[in-house]
Amino acid sequence: MRVIATAGHVDHGKSTLIRRLTGMEPDRWAEERRRGLTLDLGFAWTRLAGEELAFVDVPGHQRFVPNMLAGVGPVPAALFVVAADEGWMPQSAEHLAALNAFGVEHGLVAVTKSDRADPASATAAALEEIAATALGAVPAVSVSGTTGAGLEELKAQLAKLAGRLPPPDLAADVRLWIDRAFTIKGAGTVVTGTLGGGTLQVGDELTLGEDRVQIRSLQALGEPRESVSAVARVAVNLRGVARDSVGRGDVLLTPGAWRPATEVDVRLRGAPSGELHRNLVLHFGSAAVPTRVRPLGPDTARLLLAHPLPLRTGDRGLLRDPGEHRIPAGFDVVDV
Repeated sequence: MRVIATAGHVDHGKSTLIRRLTGMEPDRWAEERRRGLTLDLGFAWTRLAGEELAFVDVPGHQRFVPNMLAGVGPVPAALFVVAADEGWMPQSAEHLAALNAFGVEHGLVAVTKSDRADPASATAAALEEIAATALGAVPAVSVSGTTGAGLEELKAQLAKLAGRLPPPDLAADVRLWIDRAFTIKGAGTVVTGTLGGGTLQVGDELTLGEDRVQIRSLQALGEPRESVSAVARVAVNLRGVARDSVGRGDVLLTPGAWRPATEVDVRLRGAPSGELHRNLVLHFGSAAVPTRVRPLGPDTARLLLAHPLPLRTGDRGLLRDPGEHRIPAGFDVVDV
């Protein structure tokens, strides 16, 4: 399976495109469907050229950027959506900054609403902005969610994108960031997330905070599985876990393999350390943690986290300034 997140400004047609591609409704809440506005993460999947593709559909409105970051953080590739009739917009820039800060290197541009306006200008602007980031030069396809024009070409490009993604490490220690938790009558607590590395099996023991938990059952793409290997969207039914004890930002870990830390030294990508506000929010995986920044050098800093996270050298995340609605820097962990 390959997992791809959407990105782009509000009302540029991300969810409409996912409906067209998969035949599934990514908006989970009745309010989202009533308002035509994605508020939280949505999930859908399909098969293209023999490859299973799962999509994490993210909200585009500025008010819901933290939700967007929780969806994009664990995902290796992005479908960047820009509307032909509006072109490059403020949340286009913030979403691109997030992808760049997370170090996402694989992507594709879909210029939507091409039945309403000539897509040439929006395409050129998007490709110019994206080329200056970690994504670099990416293909672009003009599409219409209304008429269906361009969808076959988009599917072909998505299949090529899936083929370019690096193979996952199936033997890696599990670090499954939880983006959703709910209960099912008769089964108990279920959590979902994007498995970036390793393998999960029914009966496995994992850690959740200070507790040991056991996998009661697994699902991927709506089907029961005895095991699920990365990369994958996965639903995990946990034995003996109360629903109110787990939520977005929590993480399931291989026991004994991780040492959560409240202090990490990082190399910054973006604003110099001296220009950063001292109190920011660190985003990694699906977690968002208040963080104090202590400059060490022009492009290095020590981050003091409000609560511990399981980080390792080489991990990439970002720092967000919620007061100014901007992402001043990404970071690479150099010491835990």
